[in-house]
Amino acid sequence: MSVKVLFVCLGNICRSPTADGIFQKLVSDAGLTKRIQVDSAGTANWHQGRAPDARTVAAAAKRGFDLSVLRARAVKRSDFDEFDYILAMDEQNLADLRSLKPADYTGHLGLFLAFGSQQQYREVPDPYHGGSEGFELVLDLVEDAAAGLLTAIQENKL
Repeated sequence: MSVKVLFVCLGNICRSPTADGIFQKLVSDAGLTKRIQVDSAGTANWHQGRAPDARTVAAAAKRGFDLSVLRARAVKRSDFDEFDYILAMDEQNLADLRSLKPADYTGHLGLFLAFGSQQQYREVPDPYHGGSEGFELVLDLVEDAAAGLLTAIQENKL
């Protein structure tokens, strides 16, 4: 059995590629790349085909995560046919996803940070218009929630 996970933010150049890259590494380190597939997308298509934001790539690289191979894409209605978990970075993107969701979708649609252990944040804040501390916070939140997500998938599906 294979599990497919899609991370979603607005432009797919900061938060969701960070989640994609971190979760991919956790999956790989756990030896589960044949059992868990990972992707990311944005609810807006402004950056389609572009690499993640350079600040995101640099901050992730400092922690050993390579995001350079990722490219932005927009969410498609067909993603609901393909992915078991569709995880939004914030409430607005979750609302946008709910408006696209077909009535027969049986997967998990929710906020990514619900899988984390920290209690201070429900949403991954968008670091795009801020300084380097915003990118570091995103990495902290995503690393925590990614570990929780992997545990949840292992307990529920694998």
